[in-house]
Amino acid sequence: MYLNGLDEVDRTIISLLTKNARMSYVDIGEAVGLSRVAVKTRICALEERGIIEEYTTIINPQKISSAVSSYYEIEIEPRYYQEVIDILEKNDRVTQIYQVSGKNKLHVHAVAEDNDGMEEFLNSVMYKLPGVLTLDCNIILSRIKDIKGLRL
Repeated sequence: MYLNGLDEVDRTIISLLTKNARMSYVDIGEAVGLSRVAVKTRICALEERGIIEEYTTIINPQKISSAVSSYYEIEIEPRYYQEVIDILEKNDRVTQIYQVSGKNKLHVHAVAEDNDGMEEFLNSVMYKLPGVLTLDCNIILSRIKDIKGLRL
């Protein structure tokens, strides 16, 4: 399993925090049979080891506006690779960039405020990237399953 090297208590703590990152040390302690202080110590140790990286709130922009989410598969000439990454990293509409294997070397997610914003993003950013050999754009119509990070 993914969590080899962790004892059962740490695995349970991680599982509980994955389901509810705002769960109190007291409530976690009751679930695992430890004191609030012992739970805090274990969580701090997991954070220090980099096992727990962050706690966050995930906003689904499509639920609060007419936002449009899309993803791109980009094949780039190798000499332009870092330049393209630098351009995309600076753009506020780009939410994720992944280096991937296979023909397409970058997988990029972006969110625009609406269809016009997405068209503007395509025309002013994506279509102007240097060294692009192929660019495939897919609009995300609905989120069926969207897991952030490792789930147990």
